[in-house]
Amino acid sequence: MPRYKEDPPAVCVYTVCDESRYLIVRNVPALGCGDDLLKLFANYGDVEECKPMDAEDCEQFTDVYWIKFRLISNARFAKRKLDEFVFLRNSLLVSYAPQFESLDDTKDKLEGRRKEILARLNSQRSKGHPVHRVLSSNEAPSLPASSHHIPDQINNRLRDVGDAEFRSHSNNARITRVSSDKDYFPSQSMNQTVKTVRDKLNKIQSSTEHLQAGPTPKKTQVDNRRRI
Repeated sequence: MPRYKEDPPAVCVYTVCDESRYLIVRNVPALGCGDDLLKLFANYGDVEECKPMDAEDCEQFTDVYWIKFRLISNARFAKRKLDEFVFLRNSLLVSYAPQFESLDDTKDKLEGRRKEILARLNSQRSKGHPVHRVLSSNEAPSLPASSHHIPDQINNRLRDVGDAEFRSHSNNARITRVSSDKDYFPSQSMNQTVKTVRDKLNKIQSSTEHLQAGPTPKKTQVDNRRRI
């Protein structure tokens, strides 16, 4: 069974102009169930009017109803929940009906959407989320010619800051040395082990220095013998 006189495209994107507090409900069983339909939609907000549209073309054994909500937000909620909802074994087909709006209805709808957007932006700001605005090509700021040298200036500034921090760290760093005669541990056996290891290291270091210095050159002997 087609949903409309002509099937719409597979994907429908509604804009604020498409939304409305007026709804048209199709495929309602022709059983005189207007009051039950009113109670169903009233669960989602205040309904000002609910009446059948006798002049509207519809499928056999079905009726079409026109519903007017007090607020567009209620109509939006009801459409999202009740579109294709099974009502008395029939799947309801709910659509917006902005063609029934007056000029004041359209103004109120646009003003309400503006307030909703501002409320969402304020909520994001209160949560600390950055709110970005896309600049058009006409609003894009123009950079001066000297801006090409900005990266070099930033790099030089960062290099100077890094050198200053390194010098400060070098001046504040104090290397504490422990005397070789000082005990490291409360246990005497551990201290004795440390001392033994230190003595061995000192011997190894002294022998290494001796090898690096090379062999001692022999003293030149003076030959005092007379030559014939």
